[in-house]
Amino acid sequence: MVVALRKVVDRFTKPVEELDRAALVQFCDALGVIPMDTIVERRPVRIAGEITSVRIVPRAGAPALEVTLSDGRGAATAVFLGRRKVAGVNPGRRIIVEGVAGRAGTRYLIFNPFYTLLP
Repeated sequence: MVVALRKVVDRFTKPVEELDRAALVQFCDALGVIPMDTIVERRPVRIAGEITSVRIVPRAGAPALEVTLSDGRGAATAVFLGRRKVAGVNPGRRIIVEGVAGRAGTRYLIFNPFYTLLP
């Protein structure tokens, strides 16, 4: 009874962003992927999260689609070289990404990753 009451009080007193982040962390943990705050540079990774932004950035004179995703703990960017669009990849969509992580400044980048769109 006390636990149920505490959950109800938390739902009404915590900010919505914090509740959403906690739900996203729980969702990603259930998929069995590594948390984004534990990514190791130059190693194969399998991460999951929610797409927070999609943008087209020129790289070496060719377009590249940068898809930033977050799992509630950290963020990473999947870069699709030579593409302006990937079907089904929109902000708010959940996705699993697999590839080798590199680092550019403070960001982790995964170039041309394998991906699975989640419902």
